Amino acid sequence: MTHNQEITPKFHPELTPPLEELEAQERHLVFSQFTHEDAWALGSLLVEMARERQAPVAIDIHRAGQQLFHAALPGSTPDNDAWIARKRRVVERFGSASYLVGARFRAKGSTFEDSSRLDPDEYAAHGGSFPINVLGVGVIGAVTVSGLPQLADHRFVVEALEEFLHKG
Repeated sequence: MTHNQEITPKFHPELTPPLEELEAQERHLVFSQFTHEDAWALGSLLVEMARERQAPVAIDIHRAGQQLFHAALPGSTPDNDAWIARKRRVVERFGSASYLVGARFRAKGSTFEDSSRLDPDEYAAHGGSFPINVLGVGVIGAVTVSGLPQLADHRFVVEALEEFLHKG
């Protein structure tokens, strides 16, 4: 069952990466710049990966409040777009990956929903949205995927960013 079909996703601590690993991903996955062309290339890479895996996802890239890329693959639904918006707002507010934000609350023995004091209809600290961080500038946007279980959404985005940023 995908996370967009559950009210509260089930967590498996033995599968959840440690905070240090999630934080290292953010330190490692930094852009030297991020242009409209970069958004198109990254979005196209995500679409290609999703098609190869027949992943029923929606993909979104925002920069400075502007949607630069969006694709909805077969099997995705309008609900995925709502999840994208909620997860992206977490990145915009906290400057960290939506999965990492949720993991930080869980590490303190709570949940984002119980402790953040933010409207759960507007914010979701579930995996799948990752900050677009530009060296010397900071977080300028987010790349977001919705349609898989939340850790799979997170890992999918991280895999694409690693490939995109470290290509030959």
